[in-house]
Amino acid sequence: MPSIQAKNLTLSYGQKPIFSNLDLLIPTGKITVFIGSNGCGKSTLLRSLARLLKPQEGSILLDGSEISKLSSKEVARRLAILPQGPIAPEGLTVHQLVKQGRYPYQSWLQQWSHEDEKMVKKALEVTHMNELSARSVDSLSGGQRQRAWIAMTLAQNTPTILLDEPTTYLDMTHQIEILDLLFDLNEQENRTIVMVLHDINLACRYAHHIVAVKEGRIYAQGEPEIIMNEQLIRDVFDMECQVTADPIFGTPLCIPYGKGRKVAAVDAERVKIVI
Repeated sequence: MPSIQAKNLTLSYGQKPIFSNLDLLIPTGKITVFIGSNGCGKSTLLRSLARLLKPQEGSILLDGSEISKLSSKEVARRLAILPQGPIAPEGLTVHQLVKQGRYPYQSWLQQWSHEDEKMVKKALEVTHMNELSARSVDSLSGGQRQRAWIAMTLAQNTPTILLDEPTTYLDMTHQIEILDLLFDLNEQENRTIVMVLHDINLACRYAHHIVAVKEGRIYAQGEPEIIMNEQLIRDVFDMECQVTADPIFGTPLCIPYGKGRKVAAVDAERVKIVI
């Protein structure tokens, strides 16, 4: 059974239609990445899957249950979402932020428990945020801050995690750090990960399943090795490119055409790396 399924989904902002009669399956225990040009509706679709945007028509099923009929706490126990550019209250520490992930498990009858403490500790360990737990979130670097927010979502201990552009504004080192962390969560804990990414090559490297969105419809979906080609890039991104195999991972690698310097072949013996 897919972890998330959309049936005949129609979404809009005000009077502006975004998607109409959309069907979508998110495979369980896999990494799914939404790709597409700016403004095509990727983030809108992700928000709707987390019940943050109510559809005009159609339904969304979470683990086989109609998500609109579940309580907010029940949804939060099954699914965690990290929106783009979240902001923590000033002065909030990393530990305090991560504790917020345990909110769905709190009630008048069940206050803070040993299990809550265990989940917070584990989330801090997995994201390597232990030593920074007493620091205020707003004092952290971009990569550290993103890890803190991911730790909060992990503390929810949900089988499915949705993330909207988790690598935006991060340098290359921190992008790989965050994506490696999510990859490990999928590999080691079988978490279902759904992300919006702008970098096509990183999407192909990490995703088991890609959903290419174009003008309010799903242009193609499936394994990167099957669906990724020059025609898809041309139609979805309006860009000419060459798609080849990544020399390290073997996954599809998009090399865009355009202007730039052309360098003649250089004898390997002449190449010096200065450290």
